[in-house]
Amino acid sequence: MTSPDPAAETRRLAAQASDQDPTGWFEQLYLSARSGAAAIPWDRGGPHPLLAAWTAEHALDGHGRSAVVVGCGLGSDAEYLAALGFATTAFDISPTAVASARERHPGSRVDYTTADLLELRADWRGGFDFVFESLTVQSLPVGLHQRAIESVRSLVAPGGTLLVIAGARAAESEAVGPPWLLRRPEVEAFSGGELHTQQIEELPDRDNPAVRRWRVELRRTG
Repeated sequence: MTSPDPAAETRRLAAQASDQDPTGWFEQLYLSARSGAAAIPWDRGGPHPLLAAWTAEHALDGHGRSAVVVGCGLGSDAEYLAALGFATTAFDISPTAVASARERHPGSRVDYTTADLLELRADWRGGFDFVFESLTVQSLPVGLHQRAIESVRSLVAPGGTLLVIAGARAAESEAVGPPWLLRRPEVEAFSGGELHTQQIEELPDRDNPAVRRWRVELRRTG
């Protein structure tokens, strides 16, 4: 007997996304997951391994500092950063994802909130010492990547750090999604102005070494 593909519902809903509403399918997916009709394929039940490894390598201490998780989903990355001492904000465009994250982590110190990456609150701009973006930009159609990248960049405070994790797409391959994986020029586009690339790594996925992931560290001066 063949096991059901946990990503099948994700692909079906994402395929229905329109140019007018390219992000509405996220709420439908989380509603389906809440009823047990779908699984969230990027929910690992813990922080992303490439985040955990990077913070360990850098002995990251968040006490007295702020962090934000872009597209927080069910909250595993946000809870991890909060445990490191960060005053953590985590947002997702899906109200059901935010509600589920709060339920999964009762008593959490994380400020979970519903927000749209493409229409950020003005008071968040330049407001966070550590910004974590994992797999969110690539979940949007290619035509929205630059706008989403600029929004992520805008969150970093002076002296702050941005860490990006994304699926890697070869330069010669077509952008067939979802997800619409990132080529190196898109990864490099996170840099600019006062935000400078410190390191770009292309690493194998822990669960499937044939899959490649970008891990990009950037720092903002000023």
